[in-house]
Amino acid sequence: MKYYEYHHVVGFQETNLIGNVYYVHYLAWQGRCREMFLRDYAPGVLDEINGGLKLATVRVSCEYEEELLSFDHVIVRMSLAALKPSGLTLRFTYVKAGNDGRETVVARGEQEIACLRASAPAPVPEELREALRPYREEAA
Repeated sequence: MKYYEYHHVVGFQETNLIGNVYYVHYLAWQGRCREMFLRDYAPGVLDEINGGLKLATVRVSCEYEEELLSFDHVIVRMSLAALKPSGLTLRFTYVKAGNDGRETVVARGEQEIACLRASAPAPVPEELREALRPYREEAA
């Protein structure tokens, strides 16, 4: 399966007093991954957002399997789980990339997004549909 990747190196400001990544940062990385995807593959949607389109996150989740620490290299992999007329569901897999080339899944997450204009459901922009097509999960 193909997925979009956002690479991130954990900084001190993302950790708590214990030294591991504070849980809300995983959710922020989902948003960042989604934003970078739009920048890279659907820049016209950014113009639509400036024109009143809203991509509202209506549900978000994250399940944690392993800890991340400062200076860990994490890869957030995004795929399309479901596409509806006025919304979509994205899945995220967080992978710690080791210096030895090994990868460890540290968390899994999901976002359900509604497309809105003036608080009413709006169709998913065609550019976004086309950009997400290669990243669609097989079972979706």
